[in-house]
Amino acid sequence: MRTIDGGDGGGQVLRSALSLAAVRGEAVRVENVRGNRPNPGLKHQHLAGLAVIAAVCDAEVSGDDLGSETVVFDPGDPDPGEYAVDVGTAGAVTLVFETLLPLSATLDAPISVTATGGTDVAWSPTLDYYRRVRLPLARRFGLHAAVEPARRGFYPEGGGEATLHVAPGAPRSCSLTERGDLDGVRVSSVASDDLADAEVAERQARAATAAVRAAVDVPVRERCVATVDARSTGSAVLVVLEYADSVAGFDALGEPGRPAEDVGESAAGDAVAFHEGPGVVDEYAADQLVLPLSLCGGRARLAAVTDHVETNVAVARAFGFDLSLEEHDAGAVLSG
Repeated sequence: MRTIDGGDGGGQVLRSALSLAAVRGEAVRVENVRGNRPNPGLKHQHLAGLAVIAAVCDAEVSGDDLGSETVVFDPGDPDPGEYAVDVGTAGAVTLVFETLLPLSATLDAPISVTATGGTDVAWSPTLDYYRRVRLPLARRFGLHAAVEPARRGFYPEGGGEATLHVAPGAPRSCSLTERGDLDGVRVSSVASDDLADAEVAERQARAATAAVRAAVDVPVRERCVATVDARSTGSAVLVVLEYADSVAGFDALGEPGRPAEDVGESAAGDAVAFHEGPGVVDEYAADQLVLPLSLCGGRARLAAVTDHVETNVAVARAFGFDLSLEEHDAGAVLSG
């Protein structure tokens, strides 16, 4: 049984350890879960991810209680079928999906997981980012998955719903060291329907589009604006940069008292800053690519080496994967 120290990272250490254990068919013990957080131990979101991957793999589990700081996970073979999990809060459904996505590398038949919780919340990939950036990058490594959105969920009540469909993949090495020319930009903006009269979604999209056009000479190929039924008031905007050989995304969330124009300009500003730098994948995708690089091989030039990248690399190495991280003036390169 492998033992992982979760004290140097957040829930990502647990998610990655569970994913790799399931793919490798090995038992793992994660100690000091979220040990460096003000309130350590498992939260609802982590419990949801643990519960569903345990169900999929018919795993033996101990420590699956709210606040638990030690988890033991002993998986069996993944069982195809349909599953459902309710986070119970506005915890991110996309992070629950992250636990399951690597299973594509080892599945013999598809699985579908419907998760209820937050779809567009802080400290996690928004649903649009997951669909338009995260999954397209995973497909480059031969990991096959798609997301079917049903309902948006914002903080604090959540209540959003989406289904992740994971199919048997064909793992292959992928090089993401050159991004190529910028072919176009796509902007998507969403807001709860109680913000329709204030045109929040439209204003976010208009501001993001204008800010990108003012800085980068490239066509905006898509501008998607939507108002949606949701339990809590909220909004989100995403700017996607589509390069010849890569894709990067930058999102921002609305907040009470924050003008919609500021939200749109924030996402656009992050996109422009990335475009002017050396990165091939954005900093949020960087740590998410650690597992595909471990399982499938390849190289990726990162916009930044974050704490999340370093802790996720440490988890992969603990499972015996030979990852290297080299920092250069032209950006860091992560190799698997």
